[in-house]
Amino acid sequence: MTGSDTTGKDRPRILAMDTATFGCSAAVRHGDATVAERFASMARGQSEALVPMIETVMAASETDPTELDAIGVTIGPGAFTGLRIGLAAARGMALALGTPCLGVTTTEAIAEGALLSETEGGLIVALDSKRDDLFVHCFGPQRTALGAPEAIAPDRLAERVSRISVGTGLTVIGDAADAAAALLNSAGVDCVVGRSEGIPNARNVAAITARRWRPDEMPPPPAPLYLRPPDAIIPKNGGRLRP
Repeated sequence: MTGSDTTGKDRPRILAMDTATFGCSAAVRHGDATVAERFASMARGQSEALVPMIETVMAASETDPTELDAIGVTIGPGAFTGLRIGLAAARGMALALGTPCLGVTTTEAIAEGALLSETEGGLIVALDSKRDDLFVHCFGPQRTALGAPEAIAPDRLAERVSRISVGTGLTVIGDAADAAAALLNSAGVDCVVGRSEGIPNARNVAAITARRWRPDEMPPPPAPLYLRPPDAIIPKNGGRLRP
């Protein structure tokens, strides 16, 4: 089911983007296929890279902004500044176009990119929070989310996972997969490290957005998902961000 001669009602046209962690990506999906995508790993600089990426994938896919049925964007967990960049761009475009904007967690996007053969049992997405905890999201067979993402201290990880029914076999993915798997195995929870991109990709955000999109529905704009307070505080009287 590919092509560009069908209506958005039958096969939605989706623009998706991600700047939430250590990458920047944009993708356009027509129906059940990604028709254009760009991705780059970067710790910073997403604010300069995102808009050119969006322009590139829109042009490559020959998609006019007015043809979009929905815009998808990652909402977290992730970096405070990175989340704001993607959400501001997605919400701004959606408002200008009158197009629905749907939020996807970074952990869902990473799980979407996992091989289906590795999600027959339980799947754990573990991300480096750059602090003393891990961002963790548990999934059952076929990537069914078991609850919401959480910030979990390393010494509580095995206890948390053991209280969730994750099916037969357990695979850990994400940019903190090696550390999380070592913690789980040392606590007697058998698991293996799976193959994945480790960070979100707009291609996967677009796939999730396409499944969640409903014709003639306008959900409220997505909000950032923060699992702990931001490291930067915006002064009440404005001005520069301070740590």
